[in-house]
Amino acid sequence: MIWIIPHIALAIILALQFLNFMSWGATAINLFFWTWVIFSILWPLSYLVNKEYGRKLPRLINLIVYFFKELVMANIRVAYDVITPTTHMRPCIVALPLDAKTDLEITILANMISLTPGTLSLELSEDRKYLFVHAIYFKKMTAEKIKEELKTGFEKRLLEVTR
Repeated sequence: MIWIIPHIALAIILALQFLNFMSWGATAINLFFWTWVIFSILWPLSYLVNKEYGRKLPRLINLIVYFFKELVMANIRVAYDVITPTTHMRPCIVALPLDAKTDLEITILANMISLTPGTLSLELSEDRKYLFVHAIYFKKMTAEKIKEELKTGFEKRLLEVTR
């Protein structure tokens, strides 16, 4: 995911320079349009140099779509539990074994887990092999099921993008 940030930043800088050179106003619409045009030129050119871009972009889109799907579903589950008279929440703490090794991978994974309602990243073990996660739906799911969903969902998709 980090591989796309320099291209976006460069596109914004070039768009601002282009708007300044052409004496057009740097309105939000102009800036967005010319950033998109310049990015649309830079991205295929960078693909000619590095073939990884074509492989990683669909995986990045898959990660984003999956994250937003999980975010919506978790919000619905928590909202349902809040408005019903009986609670279905059963909190637990699970030790999630990590395949993520770099600081960036661990940070993004922990943030995606924490941003999803019903789960919260608590701590990283000293040896960086386990991420402790607080989950509130333990009644319906076992700890192993929670670990499996986090590993095959967030972590697997994240590692496909970053590696």
